[in-house]
Amino acid sequence: MKLPVHYGWIVVALAFTTTLVVAGVRSAPAVFIVPLEAEFGWNRAEIASAISLNLLMFGMAAPLSGWLIDRYGPRTVMLGGVLMLGLGISGTLMLQSLWQLVLFWGILVGLGAGASGSVLSATIATRWFVARRGLVLGLLSSGTSTGQLIFIPQLMLIVVTMGWRAGSAFLACACAVMLLPILLWMRNDPAAIGAQPFGAGGSESAAARQADAAPRIGIREAARTREFWLLALSFFACGATTNGLVGTHLIPHSIDHGIPEVTAAATVGVMGGMNFIGTLLSGYLTDRVDPRKLLACYYVFRGLSLFALPFVTDFAGLMIFAVVYGLDWFATVPATVAITANRFGRRSIGSIYGWIFLSHQIGSAMAAVSAGAIRVWLGDYQMAFIAGGCIALVGAGMALLVRTPSRAPLVDVSRAAAA
Repeated sequence: MKLPVHYGWIVVALAFTTTLVVAGVRSAPAVFIVPLEAEFGWNRAEIASAISLNLLMFGMAAPLSGWLIDRYGPRTVMLGGVLMLGLGISGTLMLQSLWQLVLFWGILVGLGAGASGSVLSATIATRWFVARRGLVLGLLSSGTSTGQLIFIPQLMLIVVTMGWRAGSAFLACACAVMLLPILLWMRNDPAAIGAQPFGAGGSESAAARQADAAPRIGIREAARTREFWLLALSFFACGATTNGLVGTHLIPHSIDHGIPEVTAAATVGVMGGMNFIGTLLSGYLTDRVDPRKLLACYYVFRGLSLFALPFVTDFAGLMIFAVVYGLDWFATVPATVAITANRFGRRSIGSIYGWIFLSHQIGSAMAAVSAGAIRVWLGDYQMAFIAGGCIALVGAGMALLVRTPSRAPLVDVSRAAAA
């Protein structure tokens, strides 16, 4: 039976829904911290240790999942990731000791989420689409903020009315529900169903066709190019200025200036909504504008907003910051993935982007710790935000230094084949 749409859009729908569930599970600790403190008497630092391990595992899983995707396909990795995610959440239902929280939430959930994260989205977009790749990347990247907006209010209601274990059961059921559609309808690539990628043979650029035809390149070969390190370091700057700095310390900074906790937390929701718009727009523009220039612009605007953040001391200023900053929170993802695919080829995107994403998570972890130390040392976050602005501007410069395939040859075919 002939489908009314290209099968790639069905794959995108499956990946988007999976991203929603993964994002909902990953953002759940914000809801669970206080109930766990009340029931078990663990302090916040002890609970945070499991959450920190979760973030580290999420980043470390990216290169591994990319390697597995390149060899066994997205379908197998999606099934394994969602299954591990569900097992980790189910394990928390029997929680009695802190080491169990570290095992179930820190390790299993972290690895499961990493297997179904940004690398998967990048691979699906580049395998299934020639035209509209940027739009697809934007759509899949926006699934993270959408998942938080959908799941967190529902999860909070369940936890308040029925307890945190009911919330865990709700998340475990969401993971279980996703397994069947992935098993039935997910396909690894268009060749599995005798089709071509969406837009293949159209008016895509010669550079894109050259990148798609390039042989698979290993990480050792990619690491010999300056483009890999420019992309990794620019994404390090992205992680440092998003999850590490603003994602961790915006609410404490707001509370320091007398803004109520609930009001400060509400701005995160505003940022999520603006991020959905910004990421979709970024994907649309990535199909039409040089992604290097887009990436540089995103980092410049992010840097300018961080320079202004030390002077935000009231709710009105915080809302303005949330709108401006939220527009480019995840907007860097479609452009970064597009540059990676153009430079190294779509058949190598999983493993290579996985290592680039690990750099993002290392930047997040280092910025979170450093900003906290600055707050303790100086009594405020001003220098941390100014440093973040400078890091963002450096990221912009690195993005502009990346050479495209038309300006620099791809890695030598004979050397790549030996990698």
